[in-house]
Amino acid sequence: MLQMQTDSGQQVKCMVVKDSYHFDVSNLKGELRKHEPMSRHTSWKTGGLADYYFIPADLNDLCKLFKQLSAAIPIFFVGKGSNLLVRDGGIRGIVISVEGILNSFTTIRENKIEVGAGLACVKAARQSANLGLSGIEFLAGIPGTVGGALAMNAGAWGGETWVNVAQVKIINRQGEIKTYNKSEFEIGYRSVSLADNEWFISAQFELQSSDKNEILSRIRSMLDERAIAQPLGQLSCGSVFRNPADDYAARLIEAAGLKGKSIGGASVSDKHANFIINADKASSADIEKLINHVAQVIKDEYKVELIPEVRIIGEPEFGGPK
Repeated sequence: MLQMQTDSGQQVKCMVVKDSYHFDVSNLKGELRKHEPMSRHTSWKTGGLADYYFIPADLNDLCKLFKQLSAAIPIFFVGKGSNLLVRDGGIRGIVISVEGILNSFTTIRENKIEVGAGLACVKAARQSANLGLSGIEFLAGIPGTVGGALAMNAGAWGGETWVNVAQVKIINRQGEIKTYNKSEFEIGYRSVSLADNEWFISAQFELQSSDKNEILSRIRSMLDERAIAQPLGQLSCGSVFRNPADDYAARLIEAAGLKGKSIGGASVSDKHANFIINADKASSADIEKLINHVAQVIKDEYKVELIPEVRIIGEPEFGGPK
């Protein structure tokens, strides 16, 4: 065990695997870090150490890394870390940061754009709006990257990411780039059938021509509504749970009297019941326990199973949730 302090000041114990994995970095341009605190890379500002954290210089650099990785090394992709809970015991394997490299925005033809998976959703929405293209303005309200939105079919204000997707490019752990059409995926509410050991690197969107000022006005209205309804100034991951059929997770949580419920430093937001905030130097274990508690209360009281939207990865600290 290694004692560390998170960015929020929380002291946690993290398991660290001694140099179990070996990399030849001589042909890589990017930065490979050992024992990187994941609290630096998640919007909750919690999480233990990753064995390795790689910031590729470009896509070619990432391909080179993948071609030398053993199949035994787990790989995790992260963008802005806004929909991610990393447990306090950290991550065994290698974390790939794509936010800085896969951030392209290209016009393919009049109504078609290609967007890198590392581009922030709000930038994709605004840049398409500036071209007079409508269809993905709802992405402005999603605090992550396009890759994360693709992976979970993220949505807001009635829009969903995959409605306007035409095709995507992926990278597999052999470092191969492949192109898939939308029809090759099973797409559902907050779910996409991406194969194991494949990760999105870009997507092409078919959009509709519209008035630029009208699109930008809709985006401003969405962001204003978001600022009123959500605790934007506090540490959170966005919505924690998917909405159940014909209902809203926030309505159920509020009806159960769980607004303000706290475990350790984690609390259910008083402003929006489907947000859990790091209110006072919470650990990831605090947050995960609160997620489990809320889900259990809703199941007991309403016979509804709330399914988390947030991705929970990594190893628990000894004695923590599993």
